[in-house]
Amino acid sequence: MQKPDFNIEEVNKIIRGRRSMFAAQFKENDPVDDAVIEELLENARWAPTHKLTQPWRFIVYTGDGLKKFADYQADMYKLRAEKNGTPFLEATYQKFKQGPLKASHMIAIILKRSEGIPLMEEIAAVSMAVQNMYLTASAHGLAAYWGTGGPTFWQEAREDYGLEGEDALMGFFYIAKPATDNWPEGKRESMDEKVAWIRE
Repeated sequence: MQKPDFNIEEVNKIIRGRRSMFAAQFKENDPVDDAVIEELLENARWAPTHKLTQPWRFIVYTGDGLKKFADYQADMYKLRAEKNGTPFLEATYQKFKQGPLKASHMIAIILKRSEGIPLMEEIAAVSMAVQNMYLTASAHGLAAYWGTGGPTFWQEAREDYGLEGEDALMGFFYIAKPATDNWPEGKRESMDEKVAWIRE
């Protein structure tokens, strides 16, 4: 295979221009084409992966699937409150029930473990796969964010998502067209205090 001819200016522009945009910034009822989501997932496939275990698994919710997920997490939240004796907040229930419906697509992010591979390697691989989706979404001018709310850390969700052992639900990636043409400003500190160079 011939060495690719990358455009480093465009690479830098996409990486440094990537932003998280949340549900309040989503344009509702104007779905992203499934082909774009398939491109995000294809680019996720090319993330680095130790021993080629490719530990990522994704479940895509769209259309009525978003409502199915929203009802699931809202009902599970209510059930958990009753079961654990924790406060039930109607506002939280409604957020769970309505929030996902603002997205065009939502992707559940799952880590499927392989024996003999350090857990950190697999978490890193899945995270890099999500970063590839993030960058692709930004390149398309889409609003997107990775959230770890709702069922992410709920024990009940492990069985519902077929997780075993050290498998993990790593959150949800929300995608939509942005409601505005204004792209968020970046906020990062200088690398001067975060990098040490050792030259000898």
